[in-house]
Amino acid sequence: MEMSMVGCSQMNAERVDLGFQRLPCCGHERICNKRDQIKVNLRSKWRRGAIRVSLKEITPEKCIVREGCLKMSHDKTNRLPLFVGLPLDTISACNALNHAKAIAAGLRPLKLLGVEGVSFPIWWGIVEGETAGSYDWSSHLEVAEMVREAGLKLNVAFNFHGSTARGITLPKWVLKVGEENPDIFFTDRGGKRFRDCLSLGTDELALLSGKSPLQAYGDFMESFKSEFSNFLGSTITELTIGLGPNGELRYPSLPENPNSTGVGEFQCYDKHMLANLQQHARTLGHHQWGYSGPHDAPPYDSSPDSSNFFRQYNGSWETPYGNFFLSWYSNCLISHGNRMLSKAAGIFRNLPGNSFPVRISGKIPTVHQWCNTRSHAAELTSGFYETSERDGYSDVMKMFAENSAGVVLPSMDLSDSIVKRVKEACDAHGVSVSGENSQLKGNSGGFAKIKKNLEMGLAGFTYMRMGADFFSPEHWPLFTDFIWHLEMPEKDSDDVAVGSKGAQTFGGVSVSHESKEKTLQLQA
Repeated sequence: MEMSMVGCSQMNAERVDLGFQRLPCCGHERICNKRDQIKVNLRSKWRRGAIRVSLKEITPEKCIVREGCLKMSHDKTNRLPLFVGLPLDTISACNALNHAKAIAAGLRPLKLLGVEGVSFPIWWGIVEGETAGSYDWSSHLEVAEMVREAGLKLNVAFNFHGSTARGITLPKWVLKVGEENPDIFFTDRGGKRFRDCLSLGTDELALLSGKSPLQAYGDFMESFKSEFSNFLGSTITELTIGLGPNGELRYPSLPENPNSTGVGEFQCYDKHMLANLQQHARTLGHHQWGYSGPHDAPPYDSSPDSSNFFRQYNGSWETPYGNFFLSWYSNCLISHGNRMLSKAAGIFRNLPGNSFPVRISGKIPTVHQWCNTRSHAAELTSGFYETSERDGYSDVMKMFAENSAGVVLPSMDLSDSIVKRVKEACDAHGVSVSGENSQLKGNSGGFAKIKKNLEMGLAGFTYMRMGADFFSPEHWPLFTDFIWHLEMPEKDSDDVAVGSKGAQTFGGVSVSHESKEKTLQLQA
């Protein structure tokens, strides 16, 4: 594939021979029909520039991306830093770089649109997959170099969990330990183990080849610091520290089924968590409370009123025992987050030779199930002691503030009441907040929800994510329009797209069918 950009006065002519038949859509080999044309014109702040991309005569042998030029505004004052997530399979489970040419080509339009950078997940189970203390960073270094050459920034997320859905596990040597000692994993009341994440009750226990999990996480980050020293503070500007399932500070209390609306279950039944609970009960003089979790809590997919513990009125959660257990359960989670963020801060703060600091952050879940009930049952099982009478996020944000860490909030396209409550707690403790969406949005409604949440004032936003559909004619104009609205939220009358005969305009995007060609035109 050949890409060329033919110059305006602000840009030198550039020609890149990709030698690759795929379009820049991260592995999707064909996104449009023959002789399709995509044209994007950006006016107002970039009034004298335009990107024009034509996809014609698409055959397995030939794909031409036509000329274009763009004048970008370099004034980033008051601009929201916008990042785009790289594909989750950028690095395969066997530690190989996927879609290198397609990703490199896809970075170019992001740069031209004014995107700050990209985010990149790094999996513990891939880098240190075979042997304890043996790290293979080669493919990840290629990605960092690719991003640097594109002139973009890189946010790195350390994933110290696995993902069964994506075929990524914890390191094999850790799983081998788990075969002999399954209590290293979170466990529910029925004895089911969650094997995608280590129990926080093991944090400081030397159970992994003579190391504690906290030591293993620290050694992993030290190795990263050594290998990526030339990128830290320049290309790599933020590190999001994995704090639990899906990288979030929470217990794996809720089923992975996205359609589940249940309250979830408490995850405190591995022997290490139970030992901690027993010690806590004895310390407070209530040894009889330390033998188990709540006996009257409901199963995963139940409603709060299906059993006594979360009942709206006179439930066990309001009793002295309920306060004892929920305080302990939440404090264990906060202590785990403190250990992880403190470890990361000690490794990455004050990097020698770097004039720009690397931001440390952690992800907080937005648990919206049953958030309008008195007990906030799903938040309680997730580890947040939040009820209608109690602020469960203040202590969490105090811990983040003490570690000078920022908060990342996912699901900005799904919930606003939870986001607002967490944001208020962050503001009270001076903690900066960045956001993410849960999934790529192919409709204007999803972008509208994101834009509404962004009005609360965030430090940055990461759009998830590049992939087969990201550069498609159905999605790309909507994403471009979303960026334009972040730059200039109010349209002038002469900025409205002028539709030609047969054209359809939606969200600033005009789609027309002219002869045998389809044109998508965005005017700003």
